[in-house]
Amino acid sequence: MPTPRFLADKLCPVRAKRERRKEARPGELLAAALDLFVEKGYAATRSEEVAVRAGVSKGTLFLYFPSKEELFKAVVVENLGGRFTEWNQEFETFEGTTAQMLRYCMRVWWERVGLTQASGLTKLMMSEGANFPELADFYRQEVVRPGHALLRRIIQRGIDRGEFRPVDVDHTIYSVVAPMIFLMLWKHSANLCVDEGDNFDPLKYIEMQADAVLYGLSTRPRAEAEPDEAAGPSGAA
Repeated sequence: MPTPRFLADKLCPVRAKRERRKEARPGELLAAALDLFVEKGYAATRSEEVAVRAGVSKGTLFLYFPSKEELFKAVVVENLGGRFTEWNQEFETFEGTTAQMLRYCMRVWWERVGLTQASGLTKLMMSEGANFPELADFYRQEVVRPGHALLRRIIQRGIDRGEFRPVDVDHTIYSVVAPMIFLMLWKHSANLCVDEGDNFDPLKYIEMQADAVLYGLSTRPRAEAEPDEAAGPSGAA
């Protein structure tokens, strides 16, 4: 009769510790790879460096991830692409207005992604994607398209419920995405996008951008929303 796992662990604590370490190793490798990819870029990062930072041999790294390309793809899925199931579930259960949902989406994106190392992956792909088209296509498939699909659902929800006016949904998506990209560039570009003397607050910026998007989407009467263009700046026809 085989020895129960918990009893075997007690009888051989060294083996138990080694097995727990083995189970944690993929996560440690992915964390090390994320840090290096964001710090150095994809092209400049060597597999050996990832192994050293994770405290394993290069052979161990390749046991889990056969190539640097596969390692990078796993990093993208772990930190970005794999999270859309969770985010779509939140969409399904959200009970507030669509305006509240959009504000929540933008704020939570900053808290869960923008503030983390993972946001550096977008800057990396914008900088190096043209040199690695296969990785760019993978990023587009795993991150860009699911992200746009989720935003499309949010905006369409507002239109269907009469909360938003009918708009070109596909182009409206970019009005939401653009501020997020700005924040990622700001965070990972030595703050070059903001004047050094400015007291820049990312959360306040997100609120302002959400206000601007929601103002444009609101169903207020046209006369209130837009001045009579035919009248010209002075009000004269």
